[in-house]
Amino acid sequence: MPRTQQLLDDLSGDTHFGVLIMAQLDAVPETLQFIVSAADEIPGQPALVDRRRYVVRAIGVAEHNLSLGLFNTIRILDEHPLLNAYNHDPTALFFRGQPDDASALFIDLMQAYASTFGPWRHPPQYLNTSKPLLSLLQSGGDLLGQMPLSLAQSLAAVLELHGLETHMVSEPLKPDEHGRSRQRKVLILDESYVIAFDFSVEYLGKA
Repeated sequence: MPRTQQLLDDLSGDTHFGVLIMAQLDAVPETLQFIVSAADEIPGQPALVDRRRYVVRAIGVAEHNLSLGLFNTIRILDEHPLLNAYNHDPTALFFRGQPDDASALFIDLMQAYASTFGPWRHPPQYLNTSKPLLSLLQSGGDLLGQMPLSLAQSLAAVLELHGLETHMVSEPLKPDEHGRSRQRKVLILDESYVIAFDFSVEYLGKA
């Protein structure tokens, strides 16, 4: 069985837990490695029983937020709100017009933002902060923000629902200088995460 799948299987189930023991930057630039213990909760045992340990290496790290200690779930995903900024076209969203109720528009925009990102991103990230958002919405027209295409589409729909005109300018994602895709993946350990080009998994010591 591939080691990545073995790690995911070892941490699935109500009595299986993971422990993030250590994380450190690797000698290779933009590479992060960390040690994960797969542990079991066994009736009669006062503590979790360490079953197997893994070394996980994140290659081409773009962003990370890790907390050492116990976690319940682990996932490696190609699609996730955290990846929108890396895998979706960067887009400038402009609007023009005066809303009938700027406060209601403000609330609807915040709800659309939350629906797009859930708990993973928060305003004012990606929004124009040159002036307070409510003042911006009452300005008659301006740049709402520079954002991933998915967020721009969600916010544009809200603006149009309130009678405003919108215009989006997107810049398609391009391969890097070596012709490789810039698409990232994310590894999630509960609320901790690492965004990188790829992940490799090896056993630590004996499997």
